[in-house]
Amino acid sequence: MVSRASVQAGRSIRDRVRAPTGAELAAVPWLDALTPAERRYAEAAIVVGEAEVGDLVCRIGRAPTYWFGLIEGLLKMSNDASDGSTVTYSGLSPGGWFGEGTALKREPYRYNISALRRSLVAGLPVDSFHWLLDHSIGFNRFVMNQLNERLGQFISALEIGRLTSPDARVARHLAALVNPVLFPRVGQVLRITQQELAYLVGLSRQRVNEALAALQADGVIRIEYGGLRVLDLAALRAGGVDRRRPA
Repeated sequence: MVSRASVQAGRSIRDRVRAPTGAELAAVPWLDALTPAERRYAEAAIVVGEAEVGDLVCRIGRAPTYWFGLIEGLLKMSNDASDGSTVTYSGLSPGGWFGEGTALKREPYRYNISALRRSLVAGLPVDSFHWLLDHSIGFNRFVMNQLNERLGQFISALEIGRLTSPDARVARHLAALVNPVLFPRVGQVLRITQQELAYLVGLSRQRVNEALAALQADGVIRIEYGGLRVLDLAALRAGGVDRRRPA
């Protein structure tokens, strides 16, 4: 189900794939959009597996075998630049399902998805994904909403790449991680460390800490143990409070 970035001793993630528990199935948002018969079909097809830090859930050039979702943890979508550096597109929070465009076209991945921390990943086989597309109106609506929201997310990612203000970059990345459509399980509280956020934003941990402190001072977020609470999502999406404007 999931490939590794490198060969390590012991069991692979593929060996750790298992059937989901009832609680894990309850964390799959699109199951509620299905009819009872469709839901039984999907629940029987879904598998879950644990990804350790650095494991690749999706790898550039590999053909898709599953449509993936994140039950617990934190993932990163990235690519390799021509100079050998890594370009990060976005983070993926719990409740999010991803790769539907690749699954639809059955084409090789054009990006890597890796685990920033130990994560529990769910997978729906591609053939089951297409069966639901052929038979379920509710599933089609969910996927259509995903694609629409994903388009907006990547347009926003292009804008983030042009931002010169580190505070604004941090704010926009946080807004993407708590997107209520793509990541419905996050809510107002995002469990993330400053180092993990630094990996996603492409800034030093110290600079991320300064940006978070500024956003907290402006009443946009509140830093809590193990993460932060979003107080003003609209301000985050706008890049935080513009201090150049008169109050």
